[in-house]
Amino acid sequence: MQESPDDIGAIALGWHRDGRGAALATVVETWGSAPRPVGSQLAVSGAGEIAGSVSGGCVEGAVVDEALAALADGASRLLSYGVSDDNAFAVGLACGGTIRVLVEPVGAQLPDGLLAELVAARAARRPIAYAVDTGDWTRRLAGVGEFAERFRADRSGFEEDGATFVAVHNPPLKLLIVGAVHIAQALVPMARIAGHDVTVIDPRGAFAAEHRFPGEDIRADYPDEVFPQIGLDARTAVVTLSHDPKIDDPGLEAALASEAYYIGALGSSRTSAKRVERLSARGYGADQLARIHAPVGLGIGARSPAEIAVSILAEMTEVLRKG
Repeated sequence: MQESPDDIGAIALGWHRDGRGAALATVVETWGSAPRPVGSQLAVSGAGEIAGSVSGGCVEGAVVDEALAALADGASRLLSYGVSDDNAFAVGLACGGTIRVLVEPVGAQLPDGLLAELVAARAARRPIAYAVDTGDWTRRLAGVGEFAERFRADRSGFEEDGATFVAVHNPPLKLLIVGAVHIAQALVPMARIAGHDVTVIDPRGAFAAEHRFPGEDIRADYPDEVFPQIGLDARTAVVTLSHDPKIDDPGLEAALASEAYYIGALGSSRTSAKRVERLSARGYGADQLARIHAPVGLGIGARSPAEIAVSILAEMTEVLRKG
């Protein structure tokens, strides 16, 4: 089974505590079309075991060697690798460039207590940032308030001082789909590829069936009953697709009471207008109702369920990244 990116720190911590030794390598700077984004990590044990990745393979071997050297001498290092056009093309890039990687031995320089706190925050879905000054090698954890823009944009990188690297660790994205319809069948795998944990919710047993969504998290209940169990936060998107007000409206009301970053509702302009009337009559104001993207999805002329799913995921991404 391939490990999740969020598991890398936990794996390194486990190796360290088992006495095998561990170093963490983190991408801190790279070219725009790199196969692994800034913040990607590779864990290396003293026995040469690896987990994660910092590139498409073009510098992995060299980074492993440096990680083992860091374990031997107990010193962190900031590495730069120039990648030729030929090598870049081999890993799927249009051109070469430079990748910078920070290597830190756990325990010797990266305190295991600090790493443990970072791992615990990830497990608790608590956003946290790890900041390291590559000048004096001081390290600390920080909350959203200090690096609010980085958290919103999911952007790790160097601060303006050119020395402080900030790794942003946001909770995984969640997508709650209300209505186990054909569009949902197309949207679920797309959203998973884009990094969302997905839950499909529909009280209608014939729709919320395992054979329609093999291996997925399906809840045969009304959304206002399920949402409190899952929890909605600023990393959650809610999309209602059932086209039945008795099912969709409770989900929308629960979403409006949350910090969900995206709320979308299927339906024509006429259907959307009726929805606004219903929710207005229940006391929701214009500012609250403006949070609902309806008709759902970007206006790309989508017709088929798959095309509509593409438009929904595209709009979710636009709202998430552009705020």
